[in-house]
Amino acid sequence: MYRSQALAIKYFSAAMILFGVMTLFGLVSAYYYLNPDFLFGILPFNIAKIIHINTLVIWLLMGFMGSIYWFLPGELGRETAGIWAAEALFYVFCTAVAVVAVVFIFVQYGGSNEAALWFINQGRKYVEAPRWAALGIVVIMVVFAYNVIGTAVAARQTTGIITVLMIDLIPLILLYLIAFPAISNMSADLFWWWWLVHLWVEATWEVLIGCIMALALMQLLGTSRRIVETWLYIEVALVLGTGILGLGHHYFWIGTPSYWLTIGGFFSALEPLPLLGMVVHAVYDAGAQHMKTTNRPALYWMMAEAFGNFIGAGVWGFMITLPQVNLYAHGTQWTVSHGHFAFWGAYSCGVISVLYLVLQKTRNLAFVDGSLWKWSFAALNLGLVGMTGALLVSGFVQAFVERAMGGSTLNAFISGQENAWFVDGMVARFLLAIVFTAGYFVLVWDVVTLGRRAPAVAAVSPAQ
Repeated sequence: MYRSQALAIKYFSAAMILFGVMTLFGLVSAYYYLNPDFLFGILPFNIAKIIHINTLVIWLLMGFMGSIYWFLPGELGRETAGIWAAEALFYVFCTAVAVVAVVFIFVQYGGSNEAALWFINQGRKYVEAPRWAALGIVVIMVVFAYNVIGTAVAARQTTGIITVLMIDLIPLILLYLIAFPAISNMSADLFWWWWLVHLWVEATWEVLIGCIMALALMQLLGTSRRIVETWLYIEVALVLGTGILGLGHHYFWIGTPSYWLTIGGFFSALEPLPLLGMVVHAVYDAGAQHMKTTNRPALYWMMAEAFGNFIGAGVWGFMITLPQVNLYAHGTQWTVSHGHFAFWGAYSCGVISVLYLVLQKTRNLAFVDGSLWKWSFAALNLGLVGMTGALLVSGFVQAFVERAMGGSTLNAFISGQENAWFVDGMVARFLLAIVFTAGYFVLVWDVVTLGRRAPAVAAVSPAQ
């Protein structure tokens, strides 16, 4: 095993732990809607929400990095360049995440001064991490980019997938720099803030997961390089052609010119299509060639990734992206519904799929199947889709009762929060969050014991 692949296993382990932290604080955040006095004076709702969202970003980022560190040596036929730096920074990364979490939980707030920005909280939504931690992420991303680009240079070769990955890593670093400026004009600040939140997560991450899925499909189904690289090129073209202009759906109500209403409304829904096409084409090709997978959980999670991305990011996103609808839907639980479905479908399922591929190789399993992964697959997806539906119902109430009928007044807000449909949606969301949490624990148990249970799953051949 390459040192890079050993590092990948560490990244996946850390990612799974943070996945659990994200799930725990998501459950806590959901309960606040049922009992607003919960942990009063100890842990405010907004802090629980910050930890929930920030751990979502970090566990996925670690999953992406683990995936690349796993596939890169095999793709280029040599050890990853600068692997010693990557190994050292892994522990720095984990330590920084732990320190930031402790500060968020126990310190929570600082003054309106530079010291608070550097050491406590930047105060910008989704990028609340203090500046020292944000700088650390930049350093880690620079070393990560060097690992990939330096390996290709040292190997004196590249592939279509690695070339796309190398190009994608440049904006992955540059866009995150937007996290640092403290712009006093709110409209200007939001204008550039959305470049980070939208283009970093919805553009560079889309290409990054596309590269990972292309590498995974070749290993999982023996899909030809020509198929996955063709769809990857289409994805890059659509991200450049629609992803950047699709940024405009965030510019409807922040003081930007009115032409963003048309641009943002039209270009926002096409980004997920190539990844869906890549997976469907690969599965069709595998069927036509009578190929069989030896890793069923990886295949099922791959399919969940493709269709979850299309439905969660595409369909659910399109529902609220038109300005005529977004006028009433933005900032409601309807938006939260889209966010949950999109992140789960676009990224989380793909990381879990690659995790099962890694487990198959590291534990020398000839064939991966069983019952535990099916229970976790069912519970996680049922819980997530159920939460999405419950949030959608509550969001509809807010959009109609609070916004369209009530005119967004304080009384309308209170009326919306007290509406029976809204309350029932919040109750259903919490109950389904419990189902999701149970699915996470089953997933962890399956991952820890896969190939070690008696009789070993590895002993089963595909024919049996």
